[in-house]
Amino acid sequence: MGNPSPLLIIALVLGFSFATYNLVTMVMHNRSLSKLTVDGSDGGMLFDPVIEMPESVKKSTNAKLPFHVALTATDAPYSKWQCRIMYYWYKKQKDLPGSEMGGFTRILHSGTPDNLMDEIPTVIVDPLPAGLDRGYIVLNRPWAFVQWLEKATIEEDYILMAEPDHIFVSPLPNLAHGGHPAAFPFFYIKPDENEKLLRKFFPEEMGPVTNIDPIGNSPVIIKKDLLEMIAPTWMNVSLKMKDDPETDKAFGWVLEMYAYAVASALHGVHHILWKDFMLQPPWDLEVGKKFIIHYTYGCDYNMKGELTYGKIGEWRFDKRSYLQGPPPRNLPLPPPGVPESVVTLVKKVNEATANIPNWDAE
Repeated sequence: MGNPSPLLIIALVLGFSFATYNLVTMVMHNRSLSKLTVDGSDGGMLFDPVIEMPESVKKSTNAKLPFHVALTATDAPYSKWQCRIMYYWYKKQKDLPGSEMGGFTRILHSGTPDNLMDEIPTVIVDPLPAGLDRGYIVLNRPWAFVQWLEKATIEEDYILMAEPDHIFVSPLPNLAHGGHPAAFPFFYIKPDENEKLLRKFFPEEMGPVTNIDPIGNSPVIIKKDLLEMIAPTWMNVSLKMKDDPETDKAFGWVLEMYAYAVASALHGVHHILWKDFMLQPPWDLEVGKKFIIHYTYGCDYNMKGELTYGKIGEWRFDKRSYLQGPPPRNLPLPPPGVPESVVTLVKKVNEATANIPNWDAE
């Protein structure tokens, strides 16, 4: 067989180069869509196998990147007592080693001042027009953030979106990395199992629904400019989901969480998933190296220290027991055998209420 012609060799080289370019481009594209998962239980990071943390967004170990802590709230007694406890523990943890917490704002979306203005740094914003939330008060959250970002002067480049029922149990560093915000993965946010619904708000040209992170808007640490970009979309998607009866029925109280996840994905923003960002008693048993206790679930136990699973226990702590006013000081500790996470929660509540002046004030 004769030697191949020079033209054939050039064609083969160009073809191989083109194929290699396409492969690299495809990998790089997939990298931009992959989810970064962090499990801090052993101090290690577990990443999607397609990509590790991009070198360009790795934070110098010596750099301190403070973030502003912001939570939305109403002037209802139920919201106010939780905000007071949350702010107490923010102040306790803020200046400890390892913390990168900056300033603090309670975004009050009741439209008028309340009696906590002098106790907690507060910015007043308007609620949604009457009737627009249809009794789903959380729908005011994205609208509150849109207004706050427009009117407030925020010194920090990063923002932690928090909630009144968060308690800081250890100093919180900035878990975000540049254009990669940090978020907590919720087991009940399942984009892949809700594709039919999500396609109403996340069209096919945006890619697979797995591009939507399994998160809500809180806790999230995010660059301010990214949140300014996402927040209006988050608000609009929330309202559209609420307007769609099928989606509203399916997502229920987590509708606004799905809306934030969808809004982020629409802007091509993907979050580092920090499993140790938060714990949720009674399902998470130990505090470990986690940073925030989220006491959204009721904790009910019998006197043997056994969880009563949906039944009111002989011992219980449930924030919904205090809708009309704050819990009393010095709540009884749970019986022996109850997990550390629940014991720690009650001790943290008791310490805060013992030290906050005029605790019984509504």
